[in-house]
Amino acid sequence: MAKYFDVHPVDPQPRAIDQIVTLLRDDALIAYPTDSCYALGARIGSHSATQRIRDIRHLGDKHHFTLVCADFAQLGQLVKIDNAAFRAIKASTPGSYTFILPATAEVPRRLAHPKKKTVGVRIPDHAVTQAILRALGEPLLSSTLLLPGEDEPMTQGWEIKEALDHQVDAVVDSGDCGTEPTTVVDFSSGSAEVVRVGAGDPTRFE
Repeated sequence: MAKYFDVHPVDPQPRAIDQIVTLLRDDALIAYPTDSCYALGARIGSHSATQRIRDIRHLGDKHHFTLVCADFAQLGQLVKIDNAAFRAIKASTPGSYTFILPATAEVPRRLAHPKKKTVGVRIPDHAVTQAILRALGEPLLSSTLLLPGEDEPMTQGWEIKEALDHQVDAVVDSGDCGTEPTTVVDFSSGSAEVVRVGAGDPTRFE
């Protein structure tokens, strides 16, 4: 059964965050809130959790996982960013955007797109997510919690606990979450291309 954490959305309890991070370091898979919608998250180095995300969401090997970062310093270690992309991304973070960029050698090959060698990265504007990332000290491997056959992600922690009680190790609940995933902007070709319109305003990249 998944552990259930009721975390304050603005002032997360340090004890709860420490317990969540301890689970993550033991290769746990968690469901957690972000500034767009709920997501599945695990340590980048956890092979087993990565496969569990694929199994839960029925994902193929061409799926772009997202690496969720605490700040620009972490993000810059994972992807190659030219000056134009740097300025645009810096002005839009933290926020509800995922950026697709060429991966650096820091990203395990299994997480990058098999042909394009790209990966999605983001810096969320959410107090609980940021608290987890800071305590963990490394990015989270993440994927929107959208179950097969569903049109929208689940928004309630208790609902996720009921649905995925035996498939995730913990559910982090900090109140209602949105239903819109991030806006995805692909910079891998050298210029910005909005490939999915979501919670973030796409007009700044059009």
